[in-house]
Amino acid sequence: MVALYDLAMKLRQIWLASLLAANAFVAVPAHAVPDTAPASTSPALVQSTADDEGPPRLSLPTESDRAAWKKPGFRFGLGLAYARFVGIDGPPSGQFIGPTIRMGIRLDESWSLMGSFQYLFAFGKGGMGGARYAGTIEPTWHATAHLNVGVGIGFGGLVEPGSGRPDPPPPPGSLDVSYTFPNARTPLSSCDGVGVTGLLRAEWLYVLGPRASMGVALEADDQWTACVENTGNLEPDTATAIVRRQWWSHLGGSLSWVTLWR
Repeated sequence: MVALYDLAMKLRQIWLASLLAANAFVAVPAHAVPDTAPASTSPALVQSTADDEGPPRLSLPTESDRAAWKKPGFRFGLGLAYARFVGIDGPPSGQFIGPTIRMGIRLDESWSLMGSFQYLFAFGKGGMGGARYAGTIEPTWHATAHLNVGVGIGFGGLVEPGSGRPDPPPPPGSLDVSYTFPNARTPLSSCDGVGVTGLLRAEWLYVLGPRASMGVALEADDQWTACVENTGNLEPDTATAIVRRQWWSHLGGSLSWVTLWR
């Protein structure tokens, strides 16, 4: 009986030990169990990390303003010019001021074909009155990023009302045909005519941005003007107007402030 009792007690102890071990395994938290398997990484998370380049940034300019001005295209400009013209061998001298308009095409980095028109008004005392106008075509060489050199040729004219100067002979009433004076040492009392003009321009421009530039221009001018004075009489054979003509020669220079757009 004693042996059976002892065997029953050992079986009971083994059973209790098994229950305690089972309870301890169930009670262990999941985070306490070491995880030896590598953590799997989501493909979406990897892609998101690779594409994350921080906060968005503003795009930088793709070209400088000077590089934009070197591109071919249309150019338009407005300016204000001050000019002084000196008469050669007789014609009166004068000072002028007024607007100038420029336009043309940039052909490449080195050359442009420009045109200009100006209408200048005389001012000051003791000189030529009225106005001077001119239009020229000017091939222009871009020597540097700022310096442009142009040579132009075109038409130039003068509109001068009666100035009170003595009228040179022959007088208008004595002419049966039109008369051209051999020189202008004694200039006509007024001049209304057009002729030919040429210029040499040096221009310094500062680029303000991709669309505008501003600067100054120095210009040397040479103009021949055919002054025509209508006498009011007609030729008896042809019925054409009898006029007196006199060629005026002027050398001049101007300083202008110009703004160009592209």
